[in-house]
Amino acid sequence: MRKDFLVFGSPLIENSEIEEVVASLKSGWLGTGPKVAQFEKDFINYKNASHAVALSSCTAALHLSLLAAGVKPGDEVITTPQTTFCATVIAFIHAHAAPMLRLTRLHDILSPLKFNGLR
Repeated sequence: MRKDFLVFGSPLIENSEIEEVVASLKSGWLGTGPKVAQFEKDFINYKNASHAVALSSCTAALHLSLLAAGVKPGDEVITTPQTTFCATVIAFIHAHAAPMLRLTRLHDILSPLKFNGLR
């Protein structure tokens, strides 16, 4: 057994990130504002997209992506409980879809075509 704590995801926070946070706090724009607008423009250019919307969380992004994909109330949406977070299911619920948790074997996860017996 490990004696030290195994960090799942440790961010790299250096002075430039700290300076950006301080500048944002001093600007008075704690929500949407000029930095968010610039981020959206930069993302549009980076992805060569026509539109981009910055959201407050991955849950919100998953919710909007479900709506954009045409998921309608009552539609069944499948996810795997061993490879997801509760936010995934919460996004399904916000879209009024029916979450379907399906246990899979590791080789099924790594081979999506085999997941539904397509291969």
